[in-house]
Amino acid sequence: MNMNNGKILEYTRFPSPNPRVELTVITYLSNGLRVKGMLAAPLGNEPLDGFLYLRGGIKNVGKVRPARIAQFAAEGFIVFAPFYRGNQGGEGNEDFAGEDREDAFSAYLLLKSLARVRDIHIFGFSRGGVMALMTAIQFPETASVVTWGGVSDMVLTYRERKDLRRMMKRVIGGTPEKFPERYRERTPLFEMEKLVPPVLIIHGVKDHNVSVEHGYRLESRLRSLEKPVECWYFEEYTHYFPPVVNRKVVEDLSKWMKNQSKRW
Repeated sequence: MNMNNGKILEYTRFPSPNPRVELTVITYLSNGLRVKGMLAAPLGNEPLDGFLYLRGGIKNVGKVRPARIAQFAAEGFIVFAPFYRGNQGGEGNEDFAGEDREDAFSAYLLLKSLARVRDIHIFGFSRGGVMALMTAIQFPETASVVTWGGVSDMVLTYRERKDLRRMMKRVIGGTPEKFPERYRERTPLFEMEKLVPPVLIIHGVKDHNVSVEHGYRLESRLRSLEKPVECWYFEEYTHYFPPVVNRKVVEDLSKWMKNQSKRW
């Protein structure tokens, strides 16, 4: 890993939807690339836990939403959400949990370098689920991991999402049959024995974007290894929860994270 990973190069203030939360677009280094992300920090100087927000999608699908990360910051976290390489003015090309995992690792180091940040929690939504698990494996001191509607198995994504196959073949370089190792290295299920922090799995049972089978496979693997895992399955919801429920789950998962922290 490059010694300069996570180094902050530029700050640009960004209009915030919450007057008590400051938003900043940050350019930072990730293996020599200038990558961008957004920081959301509650006003003040008091130390708070860090929250690494790993988005889903690819390119313009699933972009980081300022209101969403401000929502988590309002729960009492300093939130950083990398855009991943090649997005919103960043250098390089996004790699769908390949080399762009380095952008998540470097974002973790960036958070760690901030004076106000104490323990760091990792959150992944959708494709961000695999990024979150990979980052937690890389940094065993992580306080907790939450995966919400998260991908855990890249081959399963290829099988289920016919609409994503062309993109996956282009970005990953072929099919799971032709390049099983490329899909395996993007599937952290095979490395769960290296995972240290507790995991919370949140998944809608009617999710058609990332089937609940991803949650079940992750849960099964963690339980087989006797790793700490909690699961919140919602029978009636899809990939996206209604706003009122969503707000409640954000509050609940924030409390869960703080309960895992070493300092609360």
